Amino acid sequence: MTRLPRILSIAGSDSSGGAGIQADIKTICMLGGYAMTAITAVTAQNTLGVTMVEALSPEMVAAQIDACISDIGVDAVKIGMLGSPGIAAVVADRLQGLGVPVVFDPVMIATSGAALADDATIAGFERLMALAALTTPNVAELAALGGEAGMAARGVAYLAKGGDADGDVVEDRLVVPGRPPVVWQARRLVTRHTHGTGCTLASAIATFLGRGMELEAAIVDARNFVRAALAAAPRFGKGHGPLGHQAVR
Repeated sequence: MTRLPRILSIAGSDSSGGAGIQADIKTICMLGGYAMTAITAVTAQNTLGVTMVEALSPEMVAAQIDACISDIGVDAVKIGMLGSPGIAAVVADRLQGLGVPVVFDPVMIATSGAALADDATIAGFERLMALAALTTPNVAELAALGGEAGMAARGVAYLAKGGDADGDVVEDRLVVPGRPPVVWQARRLVTRHTHGTGCTLASAIATFLGRGMELEAAIVDARNFVRAALAAAPRFGKGHGPLGHQAVR
């Protein structure tokens, strides 16, 4: 692909710039993609936590998606925070049959511990997991989705992220139905500046898929990008600080 891969991020806005739409835009641009957005919710948050969340209407989210797809077009989609069951449903409606890779980060809880999805919204994840090329749950999200057994019953591809698990080694495990699991391990980078790691990983994978890469190769390069951004964190804030996306070369 000689032109810029067109990547649509459907996610919430982070006022402090470390996660959500803002992290996605930084990641997509740093990896040579063209970033478009459909904002699902506006949050007031910083490195210490989330103080307010206001979801947009499903109609407004749908209109943003339609505006991007109908004119510029799209080569891959990243889904993050959804905000409501209605938004989850309308996103699935718009992406069904689109024919491009979709990476779904099932955001339920912020790094600070704030809940970003209620039970009804989580129930709406089912259609999105079914149409996604990859779902990227962390430890808590995988448990909420029924663990490995629950994901196996759905027959979907997923990357079980191990960054939130204990231990000196971080293990990520790719499970694709009908294939042997693929496991990556790396020494943990000890830092409190981890805000937006999940958003960054998912949008990086989407960007690489939009460039035509195979799934495993996209994950490898995305993991390397996240580790480089962790190492380059600007050390902002008093809590879980943002990554250093712009410092990665």
